[in-house]
Amino acid sequence: MSVNAWILNIILFWPLLASLIVLLIPSRQERQIKNFSIWASLLPLALVCYLAWDYGVSHLATGGLAYQVNVMWIPQINVHFHVGADGLSLPLVFLTALLTTLSLWYSKRVIHTRIKEYFFLFLFMETGMLGVFLSLDLILFYLFWEVGLVPMYLLIGIWGGKNRLYAAVKFFLYTLTGSVFMLLAFIGLYLKTGTFDIVQLSQIHPFKDNILLGSLAFFAIFLGFTIKLPAWPFHTWLPDAHTEAPTAGSVMLAGVMLKLGAFGYLRVLLPILPQAFIKWSIVVVALGVISIVYGAFVCMAQSDLKRLIAYSSVSHMGYVLLGIGAGVAALRPGAIFSNPNSAAMALNGAALQMFNHGIITGGLFFLVGIIYERAHTRDLSLFGGLGAKTPYYYGLFMVTGLAALGLPGLAGFWSEFLVFRGAFDIVRIWAIIGVLGVILTAAYILWRIVQSVFLGEFNEERWGNRLSDVMAYEKVTMWPLILIMVFIGLYPTPVLNFLNQASLNILSMIK
Repeated sequence: MSVNAWILNIILFWPLLASLIVLLIPSRQERQIKNFSIWASLLPLALVCYLAWDYGVSHLATGGLAYQVNVMWIPQINVHFHVGADGLSLPLVFLTALLTTLSLWYSKRVIHTRIKEYFFLFLFMETGMLGVFLSLDLILFYLFWEVGLVPMYLLIGIWGGKNRLYAAVKFFLYTLTGSVFMLLAFIGLYLKTGTFDIVQLSQIHPFKDNILLGSLAFFAIFLGFTIKLPAWPFHTWLPDAHTEAPTAGSVMLAGVMLKLGAFGYLRVLLPILPQAFIKWSIVVVALGVISIVYGAFVCMAQSDLKRLIAYSSVSHMGYVLLGIGAGVAALRPGAIFSNPNSAAMALNGAALQMFNHGIITGGLFFLVGIIYERAHTRDLSLFGGLGAKTPYYYGLFMVTGLAALGLPGLAGFWSEFLVFRGAFDIVRIWAIIGVLGVILTAAYILWRIVQSVFLGEFNEERWGNRLSDVMAYEKVTMWPLILIMVFIGLYPTPVLNFLNQASLNILSMIK
């Protein structure tokens, strides 16, 4: 049996096994717990790097699902343990593994209470998030979806800020409500077809002849994914959760967990219920554009740096909704657009934005954590002049912030460019409104953050020597993310090759 036949199982279940091993290490051996967790997290990261290379060599031409494992799990209801990877899921699996390793590395220096529980929950949560990206059975997908919910709830509730219990409960209730509706729709699909298999359902297209039932199933699943994304008006749990979560928790929440909902649109909702998605595609576009503009406007009014970055996620994930909605809207009967590749470009931009947002916003939350560890405040009005006092930190923040606002030559530019290039050809008015978000992003990055924190006069009396520059472990945390931002900004082709073929496959299933 080749390595490739069981590699997904190792990637998926090794973090779970490692989390159980952490429980066996005595609590007093804090250093061993931290070091083991970090080293254990490197195995999935190394394996997914190999997998990406192998997929590029052997499967990229077709872009189909590979490395599949499909065995009967619960025969009474026809549930399979069915996993696989393709050009859409592999970048997100890499993103999950990378941010997990960096989060554990960073947490080693800043987490000092209940060490065993913290590192156990982090590794356990990784299995849940990886499982969503690899699942090809709806029940398996739902199981892993829920597995990631409890660890994040506990991370916020135990290691969060002063309002952590309120934020944790709000996060749990919002996401659980969406999950219940999603499960009901999954059961409806099973009652209609007798299968939970995502690949089979994508070929059957249930409810294609009953637009009413199809729409009901669509909105039930859409609600679960959109709350997790989150898009306006289902976003209100996010700022509280981000503000109260520990730094690494915010990184995983923004960098990976928000992508579960966006990934669900492309893996589950669009292939299985394309007729309903096409019918309601303009609603998806509208929610995306409102999220872009609303999130950016709210950022302008924030005085808490972490809360500002949290609202920026609402805005930037709106680009994902706009791209997906526009790509699907191109399939409406009678749709007229000048470029036949517009739909694929919009979907490519949305998928690339998922990856880029994880890298960029993950970096921003690390940077917020770095300054908070020194100042113990995130109030923008209390800073100023840090550019001269902490030039290395200033440089890291400028690169990451400029990537967030879409500066050409950095990663954020290409995803936004592709989203708008596709959307302008399909839903022009909505795309024009959405451009306002790009302008506002530049405003809140440069005015609210750069000018408030790094420019002006440094308050020597308040801060003295407390605000030191970046330390070695913080540089190690940030540099992988910076390098990826620059690499994709200068040469996005390798990632786009993965995403483009996956997007074309999705569109071909619908046609």
